[in-house]
Amino acid sequence: MTYATDQPGRPREGALGGPATDRATSVLAPNPSAMTLDGTNTWILAEPGSDLAVVVDPGPLDEGHLREVVATVEAAGRRVALTLLTHGHPDHSGGAALFAEMTGTKVRALDPALRLGGEGLGVGDVITTGGLELHVVSTPGHTADSLCFHLPADGALLTGDTVLGRGTTVVAHPDGRLGDYLDSLRRLRSLAVDEGVTTILPGHGPVLEDARGAVEFYLAHRAKRLAQVETAVENGHRTAPEVVAHVYADVAPSLWPAAELSVRAQLDYLEEHGLI
Repeated sequence: MTYATDQPGRPREGALGGPATDRATSVLAPNPSAMTLDGTNTWILAEPGSDLAVVVDPGPLDEGHLREVVATVEAAGRRVALTLLTHGHPDHSGGAALFAEMTGTKVRALDPALRLGGEGLGVGDVITTGGLELHVVSTPGHTADSLCFHLPADGALLTGDTVLGRGTTVVAHPDGRLGDYLDSLRRLRSLAVDEGVTTILPGHGPVLEDARGAVEFYLAHRAKRLAQVETAVENGHRTAPEVVAHVYADVAPSLWPAAELSVRAQLDYLEEHGLI
């Protein structure tokens, strides 16, 4: 679930589907909408020369899309060895069970309810499949179970819905919490500053080549929105719908239900910190 209003970073031309880095290729799911942008990016990761691939976020329950992912892997002379999930929203995970059946793979996720046939994922875990090195990064906030995956050999970060290729994401209250989300963004900024992450491979939208700039945009955006919500409350807009109508007046009303989730998370944050 996304919420697209602004455009952080600079998208790479032609990045919607196809190779993005030496080790990462995306297959775009046919589920475009205001909430999913152009559709969900299913990521295929593989070490050059390896015959094994890791698939991140097989996407919605769409058999045609899942077959296209398998075909893309096989066309490169590989087979799917493992499936990973960034989080449990159905546009990312809805097809996981069928995909696991089609490929004979395990599904690993943070949420035990989403795991199939194997262990889960934990903070600091390192995936080593077919020579690929993939680090699990805890990034709660969009949802409680949100993860990112750091691909150090490519200086890349798979962000699911934590950072999008276009626009900003919803803090999906009550499961998502703003304090957690801000901490997660700071963690990603540290990866960009200290660990050489330059490229964001998002769950929706085009690839971003300025990872630090994108994350800093998100932090600034969240700070601005939080200040706007605080001011709206001070001016008498007490309920979440009232705050949405006031603060998100520049956003299409069709997206207000998603905006309300973020507003509720912001109101909780302000109350927890004694600011309202």
